[in-house]
Amino acid sequence: MLGELRLMKGGAQGVKSGKGVTCAGGGAGSGWEVNFEFLTTRMVGFLFRRFLSSLVVLWLAASITFVMMRSIKGGPFESEKGTAAAQAVKLARYKLDGSLWEQYAAYMGSLARFDLGESTKYLNWSVAELLGQKLPNSILLGGVAFLIASVGGVLLGGAAAVRQNSVVDRAAMFGALAAISIPTFVTGPALIAVFALGLGWLPVGGWGRWEQIVLPAVCLAAPYLAYVARLMRNSLLDVLKSDFLRTAKAKGLGTVEAVARHAVKVAILPVVTFLGPLAANLLTGSMVVESVFNLPGAGMIFVNSIQNRDVFLLGGAVIVYCALLLVFNFIVDLLYGVLDKRIRLNG
Repeated sequence: MLGELRLMKGGAQGVKSGKGVTCAGGGAGSGWEVNFEFLTTRMVGFLFRRFLSSLVVLWLAASITFVMMRSIKGGPFESEKGTAAAQAVKLARYKLDGSLWEQYAAYMGSLARFDLGESTKYLNWSVAELLGQKLPNSILLGGVAFLIASVGGVLLGGAAAVRQNSVVDRAAMFGALAAISIPTFVTGPALIAVFALGLGWLPVGGWGRWEQIVLPAVCLAAPYLAYVARLMRNSLLDVLKSDFLRTAKAKGLGTVEAVARHAVKVAILPVVTFLGPLAANLLTGSMVVESVFNLPGAGMIFVNSIQNRDVFLLGGAVIVYCALLLVFNFIVDLLYGVLDKRIRLNG
């Protein structure tokens, strides 16, 4: 994660006592006493540092993508029929006729004006229009898959950890291993064969109705649900052996209550770290799943833009993906502070 996190305990910044922490040298109390001026200053500093680092990351991603695409042998119009003069006119229209540095400077100037440019493959279509047409479908599909993977993985991994070495644990881990091992281009047709062609419960593909989202969402979420379940199980098993949980049980809490009230908040931290990049990955589409279920998503944009040498479309897709990745990593940083009160943002 790009943000800086610091564990503050002891000293003048945070003293743990009773049920909470007294910050900035405040008196002892039963809850959190926060110096809001100090917190606001640190938050502003953290946000400013994160904003600057995000700009640098986006600039590097756009720069590397542009230079690599323009360094590949062949141009965006070489496969089209036409004279060399006609191709030169097209290159001049997209400002791709100068030196690499001139092309790069023109592209960076467009990005500075929040203009992603026009596609060289799809005539009179801007990159923003193409992404705006495809990306919402991928976001909807990815959002449903993310909910299935995150909620299902946490519940499955938690149940497996609480009942370690039981039938539930063994069945959950065997299913997780199978979901990770079987690729989506096999899972997708298998789901279609069973639930669409065999049982007739759900449609084969298409887009527009809620039942058409179920199979592709499950197919997309399956391997990530397995990763989350294994991660949650291993993390919760470590927490179940900790001293503070034994103390909670000694004070009269049952196993389920102790796990729900105390263990889950600590055990879920590694899962939250994994969910940030996972959300960005799912929301930008999946080429395999969208192809299997014939969905009009953004997953094919990356592959098609490389094949077509469409530098501006690929650059726009990369920028959107990186922006989503930065946003969700930022959310992960904030969630760390919510789930573990000892963590504070270091501005």
